[in-house]
Amino acid sequence: MREVKVVPSADGVARAVAEQLVGRIASIQAEWRVPSVVLTGGTIANEIYRAVAALPSSDVDWGKVDFWWGDERYVPADSTDRNDKAAELDLLDVVGVDPARVHVMPAADEVHPDLEAAAAAYAELLRTHLSGEFDLVLLGVGPDGHVASLFPGFPQLEVDDELTVAVTDSPKPPPERISLTFTALNSAREVWFLVTGEGKADAVSRALAPDGSIQETPARGITCENRTWWLDEAAASAL
Repeated sequence: MREVKVVPSADGVARAVAEQLVGRIASIQAEWRVPSVVLTGGTIANEIYRAVAALPSSDVDWGKVDFWWGDERYVPADSTDRNDKAAELDLLDVVGVDPARVHVMPAADEVHPDLEAAAAAYAELLRTHLSGEFDLVLLGVGPDGHVASLFPGFPQLEVDDELTVAVTDSPKPPPERISLTFTALNSAREVWFLVTGEGKADAVSRALAPDGSIQETPARGITCENRTWWLDEAAASAL
């Protein structure tokens, strides 16, 4: 099922997604399961994390939620360029998530000999610690239609036998990144796309069109059964 939710403003998207996210985590825990959530980076994602942290969430045991990442910039662990730093500052450290359940992607100043080895290490972490499928994957969409660090025309779009890939020439700096593949991202009960701003309107239109190419618009490669597009009116303006 694909659902498109249009909210008047980016602030409204942040509030609506935050409320739904807290509710979704609470409902999974009510089933006596540990939720597994894949986080993303970006402006609207960080606004959502701040909104979640500001909500009353007594129904959620934040110490029993597993957090993963859809992609990461391969830079030193203390770099503010990393997606995990903003999420930690805005959400994870605020609500008291168990650090052992925060599965960050490798950093450039760690022990891995190269980027390929670092990507492989995260795939092994997934195989070892992920039980079943992700409950929820959060994804931004770039103006070019990319998701995670899967960019238009890149060979990583064709990888279907790995959970992670190394990216060495990202069109957005920094050039080196680690990304989950479509195989991993589509191993989810739900995917939520988080998209705001008129600059994303064309990408949203192409992603949701009846026909189109994954090579041109990678967001079309997300095919898990339950997909929700959270858009502000600007991002939805070309639909």
